[in-house]
Amino acid sequence: MTVWPLVRCWAVGVVVLVVTEYLQMTLLYGPLTGPRVGSFGAALALVHLPNLVCVVLATWAAARAHPLPWRELPLRHAVAGCAVPAAAQLLTLSLHWERTGASSLSLWMSTGVLLAGCALGMLLDRWRFLVWTS
Repeated sequence: MTVWPLVRCWAVGVVVLVVTEYLQMTLLYGPLTGPRVGSFGAALALVHLPNLVCVVLATWAAARAHPLPWRELPLRHAVAGCAVPAAAQLLTLSLHWERTGASSLSLWMSTGVLLAGCALGMLLDRWRFLVWTS
């Protein structure tokens, strides 16, 4: 069992996640909100929903880069697609734990975004794979 297909998937996922998050931070978050978001609706619209798009795109791109012999193994394919967003979530939480404690709403929202984004990215990959191979 070789690890290189996973490394390639993770590299693709990192590139897509970094580029989309950078675009989100420079074009949307920075100019419109700054360091503080006032209400729950603003946080949802300007932070969590754009993060959902970033996670979906990164998961989908990483899953698309996973080659066919290993693609049919569900657990390996899920690791190929979802490892980068999950690692990014853990990194963010470890760097900003003082702002996102265990009882923080932002922790639960970002975890929900991670789970939904990974699920949607994997479903999008599976749907596209089924459409293109049939």
